[in-house]
Amino acid sequence: MNPEQYLPLVRKPSRYSGNEFNVVVKDPDTVQCQILLTFPDLYEIGMSHLGLQILYHILNDRDDVAAERLYTPDTDLEEMLRENNEPLFSLESRRPVTEFDVLAITLPYELCYTNILTVLDLSAIPFYAKDRTAAHPIVIGGGPGAFHPEPVADFFDAILLGDGEEAVLDVADLMIQAKAEDWSRLQTLEALTKITGMYVPRFFEPRYDDNGAFQGMNATLEGYTMVRRRVLAGFDHQKPATPLVPVGKVVHDRLGIEIARGCTRGCRFCQAGMIYRPVRERTPEQIMEIAEKGISTTGFEELAMLSLSTGDYSCLGPVLVKLMDAYAEKRVSISMPSMRVGTLTEDIMQQIKRVRKTGFTVAPEAGTDRLREVINKGITEEDLLTTCNAAFGLGWKLIKFYFMFGLPTETWDDLEAIADLAHKGLKAGSGPGRKITVSAATFVPKPHTPFQWEPQLTVDEGFARIEFLRAKLKEKGLQLRWGDPRQSFLEGVFSRGDRVLSKLIVQAWQDGARLDSWNEHFNLTAWRQAAEKVDIDLDSYMQRREFGSPLPWDHLHCGVDASFLREEYEKGLRQEYTPDCRLHGCQKCGLCDFKEVYPKTYPQAGNLQFSPAEKTPIPKDHYRFRIDYARLGRSRLLSHLELLQMFFRAFNRAGLPLHYSQGFNPSPKVSFSPALPLGTESRAEYLFVDLTEDIDPRIWQEKLNKQLPEGLSVQGIEFSDSKKIPSRVETWYTVNFPEEIDDAAFASFAEVATFPVTVVRKKKSRTIDAKPQVSTWRKVGATAVELSLITEVSRAGLKPVEIVQAVFGLAPDDVIRLRMVKERFTAV
Repeated sequence: MNPEQYLPLVRKPSRYSGNEFNVVVKDPDTVQCQILLTFPDLYEIGMSHLGLQILYHILNDRDDVAAERLYTPDTDLEEMLRENNEPLFSLESRRPVTEFDVLAITLPYELCYTNILTVLDLSAIPFYAKDRTAAHPIVIGGGPGAFHPEPVADFFDAILLGDGEEAVLDVADLMIQAKAEDWSRLQTLEALTKITGMYVPRFFEPRYDDNGAFQGMNATLEGYTMVRRRVLAGFDHQKPATPLVPVGKVVHDRLGIEIARGCTRGCRFCQAGMIYRPVRERTPEQIMEIAEKGISTTGFEELAMLSLSTGDYSCLGPVLVKLMDAYAEKRVSISMPSMRVGTLTEDIMQQIKRVRKTGFTVAPEAGTDRLREVINKGITEEDLLTTCNAAFGLGWKLIKFYFMFGLPTETWDDLEAIADLAHKGLKAGSGPGRKITVSAATFVPKPHTPFQWEPQLTVDEGFARIEFLRAKLKEKGLQLRWGDPRQSFLEGVFSRGDRVLSKLIVQAWQDGARLDSWNEHFNLTAWRQAAEKVDIDLDSYMQRREFGSPLPWDHLHCGVDASFLREEYEKGLRQEYTPDCRLHGCQKCGLCDFKEVYPKTYPQAGNLQFSPAEKTPIPKDHYRFRIDYARLGRSRLLSHLELLQMFFRAFNRAGLPLHYSQGFNPSPKVSFSPALPLGTESRAEYLFVDLTEDIDPRIWQEKLNKQLPEGLSVQGIEFSDSKKIPSRVETWYTVNFPEEIDDAAFASFAEVATFPVTVVRKKKSRTIDAKPQVSTWRKVGATAVELSLITEVSRAGLKPVEIVQAVFGLAPDDVIRLRMVKERFTAV
């Protein structure tokens, strides 16, 4: 069955439409290697992931390689694929997964593991790598979860540790050679071990004692005993890409620019700070080039400067000024999601607010200066309160604090200090309406960090701390949000787990576990029941690990020596500070060779001084135009709100001179024709735009069509004195049925004088006679009906789908399978 037939039946079908602007579609017969980049979660999460987009464009820049995308389907599409015995498909070409050479799956977080099994099962790929044959793609993992992958290692043929930009090209070259020389699967896996950073689990076997305790790994391939992380030396050779523009609302709906990779502040709980070091910055010139290409080719309204610690970027001030000067008048806001207290100065806040005040989050992590010294946070209460005072003083109304509970050496006094700090932060500023949201979550000890040996709180201990904080944060203006300790518990199990857990994941998936990072799907009780079935004690994974005992990730080297991690742990207990190696010299973590791998930063040039441009006068002239357009094919899967966003960004890309509303969040003055039912196609849609200057319709029709994705096209543009539509119109529709039409039902409607149809309007049932509305009713071939309806603005009428459903007695699912096309309309 063609996906077009059942996608309208699912929630948010645009997730699977694959017609994003800037999407790349290649003919598979013209390439030598096909790679399916997969994010194991829903579209709105996966499309926010910058890493996958980077690899997508790097691979597609090569003529001999095609990269497409796949996201985990929601449960409704999964069920529908099973019912119809249909395989999971890629977004771009909608081909089955097994037609690709490589299935590359990101490992972003631990609670996505069952989603990986969903992808494999729907693709008819065996869960376990040992059971696959030459008919199956090579399954490769990567991302932050690659550094502690043992719970899912048996599901992967290979897993990449570290940066992927160069490694994915090595994989592509290897697969092209393997296909040309007809290598066996084993030959291919052995060759993959030669790629720096590539872990092939098949060649490592875990050892256990008689009690089932993990005792280490046996390497089975000669010379392959340790896998060392792949490190990208810098960004010098990367060119700006044309980012994909999502068709629906995603979590991070913006242009993301990675201004730096790595952080050496040395927070002792932070895995990212260890596995992504050293710091490698982009030059200011590179950032401006990426911004210019990114905004011009996407039409995004927000640009995010991304890094583990954006405030530490050496040239932040000058770059921020340049960005704001370039994009403030274009109403593009600049956000910096990862700002460290102390780097978020008043000057920087002044810059951010030039367009609109974006989100404001600070992460004290712990409530007391003592505990922040233990974790090497390097900020004080005074720093935090100074930041709050500046933010409230500059007009921000909401500040978000982020904390963890269960950190090493934590006491109840440290917890009480979280509430005290929130109260002090609220009082730090002046003015009405100030609010602070306190977000708190369980500390999860992560591999490759100084705290990897620490125990984790139990679920009950986590909830006890939440209740404690809830009782302390009742003042007006304070709100507590918390991460579910049950989800943190399972995250902790998988973070420090071994290969035994693979059978737990399979069992839980078979029992129905899906999308565990989503609260509405997560069920710890079900996981515990699955653990009992496979005889696994989940609580044992929460316990302290002894120094010197084997760890399931010892054979995977992140670049930081274990001796450094042990020393940092002991320094934490002494509350001893480890400074940032960018500013205070090498701290001997063991990563850098100081030839190719070393911190790459750039001296600050310029300053934060700027002369805020005077507000651009609002043009007095108004030029109103009507734009007629068609929405066909994949674009019928867009909701009305998604359609609006798609046009707004197309207008931004084209530079259409729109008038904007005034106020805090200006919006373009555009009005659309009434919303079509989801799944309906149309050749006769329209919208009105209010412009600041006159335009040539023929030129702008061509410009806009270049900026619209597949399925949307401008049919004409004409000057319009008003936005009013005729009070009485006749609209023609073609309705295509999946099977032959019931001739008796068709003829019966044509012959009767009246045909009452009962529908629901404003939660009330109404009966309306369909016959006066239907002007044309004719059969087209064996499977289509053409009808035209007369509608009046002042009178209630029926929708064409309601008439067709009533005439032919169709069930709701049958209605959605119809292909209905609005052909044209005219005033009568």
